[in-house]
Amino acid sequence: MRFLRWKTICAAAMCAPLLALAQQQPSDYKREKRWADEIVPSIVSGEPVWLEAPRTEKFLAIYTEAKDAKDAKGAIILAHGLGVHPDHGLIGGLRTRLADAGYTTLSIQMPILAADAPAARYPVLFWEADARFAAAMTHLRRKRYDRIVLLSHSMGSRMANHYVGAHPQVPLAGWISLSISSGEFAPIRRTKFPVFDVYAENDLEAVLKGAQKRAALLKRMRGSSQTMVFATDHFFAGREKELVSLIRLLLEGERK
Repeated sequence: MRFLRWKTICAAAMCAPLLALAQQQPSDYKREKRWADEIVPSIVSGEPVWLEAPRTEKFLAIYTEAKDAKDAKGAIILAHGLGVHPDHGLIGGLRTRLADAGYTTLSIQMPILAADAPAARYPVLFWEADARFAAAMTHLRRKRYDRIVLLSHSMGSRMANHYVGAHPQVPLAGWISLSISSGEFAPIRRTKFPVFDVYAENDLEAVLKGAQKRAALLKRMRGSSQTMVFATDHFFAGREKELVSLIRLLLEGERK
């Protein structure tokens, strides 16, 4: 019996690395290239840059300097939602609006799966998302930005949650999570910076359902808070200007 138990333990130990690998998958780089080929020629504000991260191919980011770069209030890394690109929809609008408001922005291409892949499969990409966030941090540090904030939406917030949860010592000035699509935060209490949870009155069911639990967690984290934006949906349609004002209030209020 002891031999059988030992054999079972050994088998489990040998399988552990295989299970870890099974939970990882690279991004769909061909799909990323198609996105890049489509959007790069049409970028008017900002400039495309190609970042590098370990174990991944180069990925697109859009770097947009603040109106007065010398007096920029800081830099913001933006992470888009499920299966899109760094100039898409809400995030595409925020990267330029926040630059106009005095923040340099770096909107990065998050890892993606095939167009028909369900959201439930996306955690296999979180390891690569971590590497991309780290590469974005390095890029902005080289640009001499010391105050860097992470701003994410929907699936991008799930990826950001994984990053800050696994790297609580990362030198961020804060994380603003817009409508995290899972509706809940994975462990983040060890983070050394404030976390701001923002969601919409007519958000996804999971986001609304988890709001109370997220609020309770943030109450135990110094400087963190939760805000609901009224009369809008998961994409903050029609409330983009108000959202920028809220982001500025959160960041500039936190800075005082």
